[in-house]
Amino acid sequence: MAGLIRRNFDTDPDEVRPFEADKGEMRLVHLDGGGVGRAVFQPGWQWSQHVRPIAGTDSCQAAHAGYVLSGRLKVVMDDGQEDEFGPGDFMLCAPGHDAWVVGDEPAVVLDWQGYVDYAKRA
Repeated sequence: MAGLIRRNFDTDPDEVRPFEADKGEMRLVHLDGGGVGRAVFQPGWQWSQHVRPIAGTDSCQAAHAGYVLSGRLKVVMDDGQEDEFGPGDFMLCAPGHDAWVVGDEPAVVLDWQGYVDYAKRA
């Protein structure tokens, strides 16, 4: 492992995965310790509308360990628990949820856990 690694989500991601209906994208960099993703969710984005057709599951089955850089996301778990996350919030989110952008600003989230297979087309 190199002593210093620099990657840029804008100029050299390993993968770019667009969401349905041009409602955002996820950019992923692969590292020895796993993948790190940055997702940009555009206003109007909702997992059940814009990722479910890609994932093929009733709710998001990825676990997330993420940090919200900007915008706001509402997350509702399959069991009804819900919360809203905004800039500066760290979130742990178990599999089994829906989520959507709240407001007119894109939500930008870094995730160290759940994006390796997130919105991955077969």
